[in-house]
Amino acid sequence: MAASPTPVAPVRSLDAWIAENVELLQPDRVVWVDGSRGQLDALLHEMVEEGRIIRLNPEHRPYSFLARSDPDDVARVEARTFICSENEADAGPTNNWRDPDAMRAELRDLFAGAMRGRTMYVVPFSMGPVGGALSRYGVQLTDSAYVVASMSIMTRVGETVLERIRAGARWVAALHSVGAPLEPGQDDVPWPSSPTKYICHFPEAREIISFGSAYGGNAILAKKAFALRIASVMARDEGWLAEHMLLLRVTDPKGRRFHIAAAFPSACGKTNFAMLRSSLPGWEVETLGDDIAWLAPGSDGRLRAINPEAGFFGVAPGTGYGTNPTAIDTLWGNTIFTNVALRPDGDVWWEGLTPTPPEGLVDWRGEPWSPDAGAPAAHPNSRFCVSAAQCPSIAPDWDDPNGVPIDAIIFGGRRASNVPLVVEARDWEHGVFLGATIASERTAAAEGQVGELRRDPFAMLPFCGYNMGDYMQHWLEVGQRLRRTGGVPAVYQVNWFRKDADGSWLWPGFSENGRVLAWIIERIAGEAAASDTPLGKVPAVGAIEYREAGVTDEQWQELFRIDERALLAEADDTAAFLDGFGDRLPEAVRRQLGGLRERLEQSAGLSRRAVA
Repeated sequence: MAASPTPVAPVRSLDAWIAENVELLQPDRVVWVDGSRGQLDALLHEMVEEGRIIRLNPEHRPYSFLARSDPDDVARVEARTFICSENEADAGPTNNWRDPDAMRAELRDLFAGAMRGRTMYVVPFSMGPVGGALSRYGVQLTDSAYVVASMSIMTRVGETVLERIRAGARWVAALHSVGAPLEPGQDDVPWPSSPTKYICHFPEAREIISFGSAYGGNAILAKKAFALRIASVMARDEGWLAEHMLLLRVTDPKGRRFHIAAAFPSACGKTNFAMLRSSLPGWEVETLGDDIAWLAPGSDGRLRAINPEAGFFGVAPGTGYGTNPTAIDTLWGNTIFTNVALRPDGDVWWEGLTPTPPEGLVDWRGEPWSPDAGAPAAHPNSRFCVSAAQCPSIAPDWDDPNGVPIDAIIFGGRRASNVPLVVEARDWEHGVFLGATIASERTAAAEGQVGELRRDPFAMLPFCGYNMGDYMQHWLEVGQRLRRTGGVPAVYQVNWFRKDADGSWLWPGFSENGRVLAWIIERIAGEAAASDTPLGKVPAVGAIEYREAGVTDEQWQELFRIDERALLAEADDTAAFLDGFGDRLPEAVRRQLGGLRERLEQSAGLSRRAVA
């Protein structure tokens, strides 16, 4: 049984909300963030003077800074992230749930006096270009200057947003505190935070409350908290999609433009694909967004998408000229780095930036570092925060409020076996099934049993703000609406990470992924051949020039080899995962799993009894 739509929260009074929180939090002063360069410059200068951030050598990184977090505040804390829906079933089995009234009472006690000795910043922001049809507004209260600086890069902040809100536009309330009040005369620390952490989402009220962390999505509440968890509920109720997707524009040698939205779980090459430099001559790839996309049926009947963010908050380690030269060129200046290493010359470094580390590094904790230290110089989750407009591959109209029409949606995971390099879905329903069953294989014992599948439907498992069974049904309903207007995008699944029996990569990835993207584009244009398999359509012989990518005939065959018995065993694992959604799982998804089993059994000449 699906949840009924969430009642739309009433337009709250901004001034009353702020006054209530000033009384509760007891800040020393209140500062309204106006979005001006002068105010941001003064804030960054103050942070440098107070020792909260380090200004990097302007000869290497003009107007760039390094922040070092508390060692206990370095990443999203999913175990402390809650969906506080009125009905526990509406949060679903993949979310942590708390009763909203009980959670508010606990949070109120934590927030009482939490900003004593600190400044409360009022940050009005827009997700998407101000005034756009799909743009949405929010106001974040925070006592972290680092968060204000990051929000100023990641969103559109300032007076124009405030004007919209005061004119009656609905907005999401986002309250944040590091949870470290200062008593008179008490010395502060460069990165205040609290051992007690909560990131709470109230979907009915369209509200976010975060306590104790100053890091990333825990504290920059416009990002995952608003743009995905709360926005996914808004999207369900309003008939659109809020997705953990990159956006690309591809121009083929004939000058035709195509637009792609793609969802990849973590460690699956998402940023590299967002900034792809194709190895194929004559193909141009432009970046529209690297992480989040909002997609809605347009007046033309097609699915259109915007990037609601204004900046990139990317993982630094593993990013280098060999893997993502566009990202490196983006970071030439005007960037806030967090938890990377510092070079003696005042520039930054992280693992993967260069083949060998420079001498004399200071690690992310501020300690001298050498290659025999036994730990990385940069934290594995260290970050860069930079304006999207600074990316060399950014499309000139990347922030067009009308968005772009989506021609194809791609889902990808990290699979050493079973999943081919690329598969085309038979139709939208089959594409929803592919998205619902995306998984990656665990690569380290710390994550669980090596080789065990880590399910991440639609790459949204940590970010869907409601029951994911209902979320799958919503995808099906969006497709039904698009089908009536003839605007259904094609759907694909890709896997850059398949290995041979010796554990070697079968596909070179990176720029060569442009060959797969070109085949997808040519399929959309009706110009590329495909062969049918039990999993979907794959490139026909000769459709991709794989030898030019250094791939042998044997490797190419292995990239698409179907092991029916292994896939049938995986289908049982998939069924067990889907059964966890109970009666909220759409019958269409169950039907697709049954169809997959039948095709695999037919392909192998097996009966159900023989398989059992």
